[in-house]
Amino acid sequence: QVNLVESGGGSVQPGDSLTLSCAASGRVFAVAAMGWYRQAPGQPRELVAIQRNGGSIDYAESVKGRFTLSRDYSKNTLYLQMNSLKPEDTAVYYCCAFSSSSSDWGQGTAVTVSS
Repeated sequence: QVNLVESGGGSVQPGDSLTLSCAASGRVFAVAAMGWYRQAPGQPRELVAIQRNGGSIDYAESVKGRFTLSRDYSKNTLYLQMNSLKPEDTAVYYCCAFSSSSSDWGQGTAVTVSS
């Protein structure tokens, strides 16, 4: 099992930037992929960005060019740099870690984009 703790959410205005962090602990060595999902009110959870152990990163079309996923292996921390935020980016953002035997999720951090 991997324990995930997100931080960095908040309330911002359209066009602002935020960086989310996800600190991982536990069986991090067994993780095959890590990424971010989000869930807006009344909507299903959707993929934002995910990185596989080979290094490739996939982004949702809606965030390409604005969001950047990165990982600091020395700190076991995953980041999501979010630029040019839009109201439609408002959601709870969840960090996730996938291995061959489990899927682990953080508690989520809320992002609100509003003028």
